[in-house]
Amino acid sequence: MKKIIKQWCDAFLFSCSGFKRLFSERAFRQEFIFLPVVLCLLVFVKTCACSVYLLISYVILLITEALNTAIEITINRISVEKHQLSKEAKDVGSAAVAIALVNLAISVVFCLIEIFL
Repeated sequence: MKKIIKQWCDAFLFSCSGFKRLFSERAFRQEFIFLPVVLCLLVFVKTCACSVYLLISYVILLITEALNTAIEITINRISVEKHQLSKEAKDVGSAAVAIALVNLAISVVFCLIEIFL
């Protein structure tokens, strides 16, 4: 039982370290700033489905940004020299974030339509 608790504590500390690293990224901080906007929209949304879609879209954006940051850190760790495959890996990670942003924008539009119509 002590071993399991130690593993949980270690995992928690690793996660805290990861969050600290994420908040050093400008893109993550910019996306995290949208949390109050998302929460305000959730207050005014009338249906559960729209609020769940909005919340899930926002969480997906944060997760995608975290994974993109992990890809970039790993690529930079392997080599700082320019390489086509490194560029492609970073570009694909960036595209994933863009898809998540579009998804969030669509969910915000749906919620605004629901609020004002």
